[in-house]
Amino acid sequence: MVARVWACIVSTPWGDIAVLNIKPEIASFQDDLTSWRRDFHAHPELGFEEVRTSAIVAEKLRSWGIDVAAGVGRTGVVGTIKGRGASNRAIGLRADMDALPMQEANDFAHASKHPGKMHACGHDGHTTMLLGAARYLAQTRNFSGTVHLIFQPAEEGMGGAASMIADGLFERFPVDAVYAVHNYPSMPIGSFGVRPGPMMASADEFAVTIKGKGGHAAMPHLAIDPLIVAAHVLVALQTLVSRATNPGEAGVLTVGMIHGGTATNVIPETVTFEGTVRALDPATRDLLEAGLTRVAMHTAEAHGATAIVNYKRDFPVLVNAAEEAAFAADTASDIFGADAVNRRVAPVMGAEDFAFMLEHRPGAYAFIGQGNGSHSSNSVHNQHYDFNDDILPIGATYLASLVERSLPLAR
Repeated sequence: MVARVWACIVSTPWGDIAVLNIKPEIASFQDDLTSWRRDFHAHPELGFEEVRTSAIVAEKLRSWGIDVAAGVGRTGVVGTIKGRGASNRAIGLRADMDALPMQEANDFAHASKHPGKMHACGHDGHTTMLLGAARYLAQTRNFSGTVHLIFQPAEEGMGGAASMIADGLFERFPVDAVYAVHNYPSMPIGSFGVRPGPMMASADEFAVTIKGKGGHAAMPHLAIDPLIVAAHVLVALQTLVSRATNPGEAGVLTVGMIHGGTATNVIPETVTFEGTVRALDPATRDLLEAGLTRVAMHTAEAHGATAIVNYKRDFPVLVNAAEEAAFAADTASDIFGADAVNRRVAPVMGAEDFAFMLEHRPGAYAFIGQGNGSHSSNSVHNQHYDFNDDILPIGATYLASLVERSLPLAR
C-alpha cells in the first residue's frame, strides 16, 4: 500500500512551497478552517466576555458528536472525545480564545468589527487549529483513551487558566499531560520551537507611590519633590538586573507608566509609577520583588520621602516537562522533518498563563512558525498583526498527532 502524502501550499517571498504530511482529512476542510478563523477575527471578545466565541466552539463540537461542558472557568469550554481503544489514559489540548483591548489598523474584509478590540495575538487561530484537530479526531478516533479539548478564556493578563483550574478543570477532566501551541511570526512557516524547562517568563506587576511634600515650584527648598525622588528610584531600580541578578539568569524590570503633577509651577505631593517584572527562574523572581521594595523604600527615605509599594504576582514561569517537551519535538519532527524543529528554542520574556496548567500537570508548550511576507513583519500585539491562515492545517495536524501518538491504538 502506498501512503498518501498531502501538502499544504503556502506562499512565501521565495515562491509557493508545500508543507508535507498534512493529514488528508484536515486538508479537505482547509477552507472551513480559514472561514472560521476569519469569523473569530472579525468578532473579537475580551477576557471572560467570550460569549459568542464559546457558543460557536460548543456548537461545532456538539455537531461532531463531541461531549461538551460549557461555562468552565466562566466562559471556557471543554470537549471530550473517547477513542476506539479502552486505555484509561488521557491528555489535554488547550487553545486560548480572548482578544486584546486594541484598535485594529488593518482594512481587509475580516478586520475587527468591534472598535477597541482586536485579535492581535492569534488566539483566533489557536482556537481554529484546535477545532480542526477536534473535527478530525471525532471523525477518525484513531486513538485509545480520552482527549479533553480545552478552550480557555482570558489568557491576556486575566488568568483564565487559573479560573478554569479553580473550577475543577483537572478533577472534572483528568489528564496525564497537557499541550498547547502558539504562533510565532518571526519563525518560518511550518517550523516548530520547543524546549524542556523554562520557556516563558513569570509576569508580575508593581505600582510605587512616592509621597513627598507639595509646594511652589519656585520654592523647592520648602518642599520634598516626589518627581526628583521618583527619578532617583527609577535609576536605582535598573541596578537590580544589571548588578544584583546573576548574569546567567534572565530578568526584566520595566517601568511603563509614570503619573505626577498638574501644573508647571506646582511641586506635587505624590508621584506614582507602574511597571512589570519578568524572570525565568523563581529565585530571580523572588530577588527582584524583594529588591524592588527595598530600593524604592530606602531611596525615598534617603531623600526625606516615603514609598508605598504594591506588588502583584500574575503568571508563574512556564516550565515544560522534559519528557513531554521531547515528545512534542519528536511528534513535530516525525511529521514535518527534523530540520523544521528547534528543540532548544530560546526562551522568551513574554508570559503565558498556560504556566498555571503546567504547575498542575506535566506538559509542553510549543511555538509554531507563521512567518512569510507581512505575517513575519508584524509581531503579536501589533495593530497590523493578522494570523497566517496557511498554518491552520499544519497546527491542526500537529495537535491531532499529539493525541494519536500519545494514545496509540493497540496493534
